[in-house]
Amino acid sequence: MIRQRVCCLGFFELLMSDYYFSILQGAVLTIAVSLASLLVSTVLGLLGATAKLSGKRPLVWISTLYTTVVRGIPELVLMLLVFYGAAIGINTFFESIGSDYVLDINPFVAGVATLGFIYGAYMTETFRAAIMSIPRGQMEAAWAFGMGPVQTFLRITLPQMVRYALPGYTNNWLVLIKATALVSLIGLHDMTYLAKQASAATREPFIFLLFAAALYLVFTSVSLWFLKRLNARYSLGTEKVQL
Repeated sequence: MIRQRVCCLGFFELLMSDYYFSILQGAVLTIAVSLASLLVSTVLGLLGATAKLSGKRPLVWISTLYTTVVRGIPELVLMLLVFYGAAIGINTFFESIGSDYVLDINPFVAGVATLGFIYGAYMTETFRAAIMSIPRGQMEAAWAFGMGPVQTFLRITLPQMVRYALPGYTNNWLVLIKATALVSLIGLHDMTYLAKQASAATREPFIFLLFAAALYLVFTSVSLWFLKRLNARYSLGTEKVQL
C-alpha cells in the first residue's frame, strides 16, 4: 500500500513538472506576441503622431478619431471583434460574390494585430507629446541647412524624442505585456491558456496561475530594468532640476 502511494505521488509530481514545462513553452509564445505587438504599435504610434502634427486636416481628423475610439473601447471587445467579427464579415463578403473561399484568421496574427492596433493609439499620444517637447526652432534650423523631412526626423527629432518618450513608452510596454493574457481567450496557447488548462486538469488552480503570475512579474521586472538603463543612457548631459 505504501509502495503504491509512493508510485502515485511520483507520477503526480512528474505530471506536475510536465505542466510547468508546458507553461514555460507558452511563455515563449507570450514573449513573441508581446514583441510583435510592440513593433506594430510603435510603427502605428509614429505614423499617428506624424499625422496629428502634420497640420493637414484629413490626417489630423483620422488620427484623432483613431486614438479617441480605440482608447475608449476595452481590449477584450476589440480582440473578439477582430478575431470573430472580421472573419464573419470577410466570409460574408466572399459568399455574397459567389466565392467558396473561407477565411480562417490565425489566432497569433489576430492577437498581434489587435494588441498592436490598440496600443498604437497610446503610442501615438506618447510620441506626439515627445515631439512637441522638442523646440521647433531645431527642426526649422535643420530645414534651413537643407535637410529634408526624413533626414530631419532621423538626425534631429528622433534622438531627442526618445528621451522624452521613454517614460510613457515604458508604461505602455508594461501594460501591453500583461494584456497579452487576453490572447488566451481566442485559443492561442500562451502561458495563461496553458496555466488554465493545467489548473483544470489537476484541480490546482492556485499554484499554476501563481506560476504564470510570477513569470509575468519576471518579464515586467526585466523590461523595467532594461528600459530604466536605456532612459539613463539617453538622459546623459541633462540636468535634473531640484524642486
